[in-house]
Amino acid sequence: MSKLLPTVAAVALALGASISPAAAHDDADQSKMIGFVKLDEDITLRRKVIRSRRSKNVVLLLHGFPETLQTWEAVTTTLADEYEVHAFDWPGYGLSSRPSTDKFSYAPSDYARVVKEYVDKAGIDRTKLIIYATDIGALPALLAALDEPGIARKIVVGDFAPFDRPQYMHERLRDLKAPATSDQIRTQYYQNSDKVIENAFKGGLPREAQFPISTAFKQDMLKGWNQGSLTSGDAFYHYYSHFTRDENYLEANISRLTTPVKIVWGEKDIYINKEMGIELASKAKADFTLLTGIGHYAHLQDPARVAAEIRAAAQ
Repeated sequence: MSKLLPTVAAVALALGASISPAAAHDDADQSKMIGFVKLDEDITLRRKVIRSRRSKNVVLLLHGFPETLQTWEAVTTTLADEYEVHAFDWPGYGLSSRPSTDKFSYAPSDYARVVKEYVDKAGIDRTKLIIYATDIGALPALLAALDEPGIARKIVVGDFAPFDRPQYMHERLRDLKAPATSDQIRTQYYQNSDKVIENAFKGGLPREAQFPISTAFKQDMLKGWNQGSLTSGDAFYHYYSHFTRDENYLEANISRLTTPVKIVWGEKDIYINKEMGIELASKAKADFTLLTGIGHYAHLQDPARVAAEIRAAAQ
């Protein structure tokens, strides 16, 4: 964990509100809070909360790799006038905790527990909660719903691997899943923060379809990559070492999933083929929306469209 994290978290928790010194009211109807919330002795999360007096529902945004909560800036700006919006850094990312793997395995099932504990700690009304989760955040959201069917009013997921279907995954991700090649891929691709962050968001899109990421977001990912002895690349590697087991659990229990689910997928996603989303929609008996011309990171490429999908889920 960052040397600054315990001090900042302690101050925020002592104030009882997890509010950063920079947090301020945009106007009389809206407040922003950035700070830390302690889930247990091993996990403290950096989080961002925007509240509006006009809020009727709550949205929890769960990021992917190699992101931090800053990835949701445009989406939260669009939603904040009518929703209470929450986002946090997963353990292993941003400024959240980096516990040792004997205390926290970084598996999707461990991240599912983080989701449930965050909802409890934040005091979120589950009957008003919409979860939007992408990439590594999506499987944990569905696993949490299997454990607690009332975890949310609705869950929107996309651009991830719910089942063990390597044929629908980018070659690099297939190799990371395979024990025989995972260490080599970890060293080759996921240890260099500059390389990962520079290349991840291009995602095979043609030049005319590529989108910029803000300097603030890029710097936040770089700052958060190395915190303590475990990097964000390491967290991703450990997630994948348990991935197949947790995918198989979801597939074996998908008929028990009673929380309403919507699947949203980027048509041009080269990391996880849209066929994965179509199969999930069929097995989960869920609605499926294909985002034309969009790649893996829909919330960055077309945040207005993602915000519209969240609004539709709340209806």
